Amino acid sequence: MTNIYVGNLSYHMTDDQLRDAFAEFGTVNSARIIMDRDTGRSKGFGFVEMENDGEAQEAITKMDGQEIDGRPVKVNEARPREERPRRPSW
Repeated sequence: MTNIYVGNLSYHMTDDQLRDAFAEFGTVNSARIIMDRDTGRSKGFGFVEMENDGEAQEAITKMDGQEIDGRPVKVNEARPREERPRRPSW
């Protein structure tokens, strides 16, 4: 399984639209736009998880730089999330 980072997304793109954009390359397990916790608006990036590594690599190669909803997207294999210290919520 491969997790793909997709950046420079339109702020009104939905999870389903992101899934559809990658589905032509193979089985998409999940597609998720990252939302700002405070405002509920898109942060302009998301992640797509694809079942087959070969299909994921093809999607990365062919989708990087392509326009989705009028914006050229940045697509690459997602790096593992770095743990950051929690900020106090005061």
